[in-house]
Amino acid sequence: MTTQWGIKYAVHIISTHFGDLAARVCECLLRRGPLSKHNIVRFAETPLKQVHVCLLLLIQQNIVQAYIVEDTGGMDDVVKQTTQYMVLFDNIIHRTRFPKFMTVVAQELDKGCTELFQSLLQHGRLTVEKMIQIQESSYGEESVRENLAKLVHAHFVERCPAVEPLLVPPSEEELAAKKRSRSAKVAAEPDIMERVIDAAAPMESKRFLIIRDDITIDSEMADDGSANVGEKRKRSFLASNSELGIKEEVLWRANYEEFLHRFKHNACVEDVRQRVDDSAAIALSAMLESSRRMESKVKSRTSVPVPINAIYEEVMKDEAGRSMTLDDLREYLEHLKCDRGANDSYSIDLKSILELAQNEEVESIVLKRYGEDSHRIFRLLSKADHLLETSKISKMVFVDQKETPNILYKLWKDKYIHMEKVTVVGSQQCEFLLWKVNKSALWKNILDDMYHASLNVSLRVVHEMEQGSELLSLPPEKREGPLLVKLERLRNIKRVLEESLRKLDDSMMLFHDF
Repeated sequence: MTTQWGIKYAVHIISTHFGDLAARVCECLLRRGPLSKHNIVRFAETPLKQVHVCLLLLIQQNIVQAYIVEDTGGMDDVVKQTTQYMVLFDNIIHRTRFPKFMTVVAQELDKGCTELFQSLLQHGRLTVEKMIQIQESSYGEESVRENLAKLVHAHFVERCPAVEPLLVPPSEEELAAKKRSRSAKVAAEPDIMERVIDAAAPMESKRFLIIRDDITIDSEMADDGSANVGEKRKRSFLASNSELGIKEEVLWRANYEEFLHRFKHNACVEDVRQRVDDSAAIALSAMLESSRRMESKVKSRTSVPVPINAIYEEVMKDEAGRSMTLDDLREYLEHLKCDRGANDSYSIDLKSILELAQNEEVESIVLKRYGEDSHRIFRLLSKADHLLETSKISKMVFVDQKETPNILYKLWKDKYIHMEKVTVVGSQQCEFLLWKVNKSALWKNILDDMYHASLNVSLRVVHEMEQGSELLSLPPEKREGPLLVKLERLRNIKRVLEESLRKLDDSMMLFHDF
């Protein structure tokens, strides 16, 4: 479930990018869940025509997903189909990550691909014809097609989902399995979102497939009847699954999932680099790079098993790893507690690495906010992962017995730890206070605090830019003396605030997306 500050931050992003009207429609869907168009009109108190225009815009920008549900509850068992609209909260937050996405593409591909990808981020969804129109002044039609093929081949771009998929009700077996695993109340919201996204998503075999009108799947025939295989290979060398294909009516969009895979791997590698050493980080990076294309979901617990030889080939691509022998690599993988499978393949539990990074992040927050004694107590409870009594905590972390209850109460009041009262009845009735860290609840509170902080920093950026608007509008020849000093100060403030937002976003991905 989306947190309150998460909703406010998302609404602020939409308001900044698309205006207050679109933000009102988004807030209605964020707070009330999927709605029909007429219910959006009623709850958002906005005219139908304006709601219709906003929904088209938000669908174009991959922020809202429409889907069709069937209702058989009417008279004469007539099936009635209704279109519902569901907001994609994660895609709203991803809009703040566009600069990060652009950096990745620019590092891996050329300028033409980067500019085409920027157009896709700006317009949301585009056909090839529209891409050619946008870039015709700088690139020819064939160059645009080749740049798109490169982006698709790198999985930076994918086919758009279906506009209005039909949501088929779950079978009796699926409902029974869901009741056995968890309560329907807890599963309701994530279940509907997952079902809609799965129903709308293109088949994996077509997700990165392009088909050009002038290239067929079968070998093209030359005038003498022989297959013109060489020309076909030349024209399709960039295609996914050895098939280059572009049809004008196919809509394309940025593939956010690919970037999350990369950011997750980078987070794991950097954590290992800090906790172990550079060589272990190189080994892990090579293993994850070898398996990235085979991963299906960003939140998968373990990496896909990869043969040791494939990992070693990837290690050799890094200049710093060329001094590593195969035995050295095997030793580093075993040190990282990688699972060794069949055919000498290795995989690693990424979830455990991320949990360590999450623990360190929260411990650093406690240290900065409450001090060293509170940090030691919190760390003890976090590692213990079970209830501990007050006096025992005091002895284990060497904190004064009189001060320990105050520290625990402060952490409990701010929802960092969980408290339980236990009454022991005997010759005398005694009451004990037991403490622990409830990580699932705490992680949610930490994430909500991060949304809150990101909103505050974003508002501060807007405020500073509004205050300095006159200064920024000055022509270059007038930017001198005291005005130049003020302008440089404004730029430094913006740079610091944007860096703070970037670090907050890295932490948000750690707790929400990975």
